[in-house]
Amino acid sequence: MRTLETLSGGEWVATGEWIDVQNPADVRTPVARVPALAAKDVTRAYDHAERGFAGWKRTSPFERARVLTEAARLIRARAEEIAADVTAENGKTLAEATGETLKAADFLEYYAGLARRGYGTLLHDVRPNHRTHTQREPIGVILVISPWNDPLITPARKLAPLLAAGNAAVFKPATETPLSGLHFARALHDAGLPAGVLNVVTGRTAQIEGALLDDPRVVGVTFTGSNAVGNRIRRRLADRNVRFQGELGGKNASVVLGDADLPAAARAVAAASFGQAGQRCTATSRVVVAQPVYDEFTRLLVGEVEALTTGPGSDPATTLCPLSSPRQRDSVLADLNRAVEQGATVLTGGAADTRGDRAHGCFVQPTVLAGVTPETAIWREEVFGPVLVVRAVAGFAEAVDAVNDSDFGLAAAVFTRDLANAYRFADEAECGQVAVNTTTTGWDVHLPFGGFHDSGTAYKEQGDEVLRFSTRVKTVAINIGAPERTRG
Repeated sequence: MRTLETLSGGEWVATGEWIDVQNPADVRTPVARVPALAAKDVTRAYDHAERGFAGWKRTSPFERARVLTEAARLIRARAEEIAADVTAENGKTLAEATGETLKAADFLEYYAGLARRGYGTLLHDVRPNHRTHTQREPIGVILVISPWNDPLITPARKLAPLLAAGNAAVFKPATETPLSGLHFARALHDAGLPAGVLNVVTGRTAQIEGALLDDPRVVGVTFTGSNAVGNRIRRRLADRNVRFQGELGGKNASVVLGDADLPAAARAVAAASFGQAGQRCTATSRVVVAQPVYDEFTRLLVGEVEALTTGPGSDPATTLCPLSSPRQRDSVLADLNRAVEQGATVLTGGAADTRGDRAHGCFVQPTVLAGVTPETAIWREEVFGPVLVVRAVAGFAEAVDAVNDSDFGLAAAVFTRDLANAYRFADEAECGQVAVNTTTTGWDVHLPFGGFHDSGTAYKEQGDEVLRFSTRVKTVAINIGAPERTRG
C-alpha cells in the first residue's frame, strides 16, 4: 500500500496518524494511506497561507498565468497515472476519470488566460479632469472544501480562479478521495507555485472542523457537498465577515414533451442519470413525461438502462461504476426500500448488485421507478445514486409546475421540437442551469455554474462570474489636473 504525504508550506509532510483510502469496487484492500492531520497542523497551514498570500498577491499576473499553464501541462502529461488514481479511490470508470483529469487541466488554462486579461472597468466621472476606474483585488486566504464525487475537477474549479486572482488557499479534500486533490496540488507545486500559496489538509473532518472554520484569517469558504453540512458551515460563519460560496444539493428534472425525439431523449436522460452512477450534482433524477408518449418513452428508457454494464471502473467494459463508499451504497439502498414502501413501482433494478466479486464492492443496480406522487420522498429528496423516477403529466404547463415544485433549483432539461416551448421553458424553469434537447450534465469551464433556492448561494462558480467571490472591487479616482494650453 502506498503512503502519501500532503503539501503544507511548500513541503511534503506527514504525521504519525494515517487514513486508509478504499477502492469502492473492492473494499478489502486499501489503495493508499494519507496523513490524518490534527488541529495544530491546520493552524500551521493557515500560518503558511498567510505568508504565501502576502507575496502571491503582489506577483505579476503573467507569472501567475505561467504557473497555472505549466500545471495544466503537467496534469496532461500525467493523465494516465492521475486517472487511474481517480478510478481507484472514487470508483468511476476510467473513461470518466480521464475526462475529469483533462477537464481539470482546462480549468487551469482558462483561468491562466483570465489572469492575463485583468479585471476592471473604466468609468465616467462628473468631476472635470478626473479619470476613474474599478479594479478587482484578491480577498486573502480562502478555505476550499471539496466532495468525493468529483475529487479532481471540483478542486480545479475552485482553486484555479482564486489562485489566478492572487489569493492563497487551505484545501480540504474529501476524506474518501484525497489522492486526486494531492495530484492537483503536486502539479501546481512542480509548476513553481510559491510556498504557502496552496496548503492541503488531509484529515478526519470531525477532528479538525473547528480549526478549519474558526481561524480568524479565513476570509472566504467555498464548499461543495450536502445541504446539511453546507447549512452548518453557513451558520458557523454567520457572525463573521466571511464569504460563503456553496454548491449544494439538487433534484434535477428532465421534461419530455409529446413532440420530442423519444429515442434521443431516452439516450440523453440515461446518460445524465447514470453517468458516475448518478453521483453528479447535475444528474437527472426525475423525468416528467407528457402522458401521450409516457409508455413509449418509458419503454425506450428502460431499454437504455438495462443495456448498462455494472462493474469496476478499471474494466473497459464497465458503463456503470460502483458508488463511492459503503456508506453511500447503504444510503441509496435505504432510499430505494423506503420508496417501495411508499408505493413506488420498480421498472428495472432496485437492489444491490452482489454478483461474484461485486459482493466486495459498492454496487447498486441502475434503477427506474414509477408510480410516485409529488409527495413521495424519492421524488423530492436527493438520492445521489443510480436511481431515476418517472412521472406522467398532462402537458407543458403541468410539466413546468412539476419541475419548479422543489426545494432545489440546480439544473433542468426539456426535450421538444417546438422552439417556442424551448424558450418558454428556459424562461420559466426555476433553475440555474437549463438545457434544451441535451443533458442536465456537462457544463464547460467558461459557463457560469450554480443553482437557485436550496441548491446554492448567490456566488456562482466557473466563467468570470466566480471572480465575484474571490475578488473585491476597489474604485479609484485620479485628478489629472487641468491640461496645459499650448500655442498653436
